[in-house]
Amino acid sequence: MILDLLFPNRCINCNRIIDGDLLVCSICFDQIHFTHFDFCLENSLKERCKLLFPVENAYALMQFEKENLSRKIIHELKYKSREKTGSTLAGWVIEKLDFKKNKPDVFACVPLHPKKEKERGYNQLHLFTKTLSDFYGIPFEHNLLKRNHYAKAQALKDKKHRLETQNIFSLTKNISNQHILLIDDVFTTGNTLATIAWEILKEGNNKVSILVMAVDE
Repeated sequence: MILDLLFPNRCINCNRIIDGDLLVCSICFDQIHFTHFDFCLENSLKERCKLLFPVENAYALMQFEKENLSRKIIHELKYKSREKTGSTLAGWVIEKLDFKKNKPDVFACVPLHPKKEKERGYNQLHLFTKTLSDFYGIPFEHNLLKRNHYAKAQALKDKKHRLETQNIFSLTKNISNQHILLIDDVFTTGNTLATIAWEILKEGNNKVSILVMAVDE
């Protein structure tokens, strides 16, 4: 209680004092550019994924635009040691996402290299994915995917590193006849998700759907 008085929680955008479990105030919340995608229908993210790999469905919570509040939110999650932001974002997804008859069998998120995870102190996707897993009653395969190399994400955008991306990620066990929902923070080029998706799809009769916190248009 004393700490709350001395160090009140503030909106990350306008610095207003807000309840301790909130991320932004109600005024700034209205400034967030949500996509309003339907997981089961065609949308711009699904179309972009289809250019890279076979995809069942795709969903993005927010638009990731320059100077957009969504960028600030994800920056807080990844670089400001605010792991609980993942739970807040998951709550927003839960309010909007209905799998209908296309419910995945398993949740999996993009892994960090152990060195990167140790540096950051957490994987920014774990709490987000676990919160969704608990709500929807879909298993979260925490260690299904493994990142084999410690590399900067920018390398995935460089053509000369294209061959290296083929074995950046691997599966830690055999899976088959599973619909995997692959989760990441931001969809930009899609190269990371495509690399992982092909690792999943080359196994027996699997399907892949995509969920991201934000999509860079």
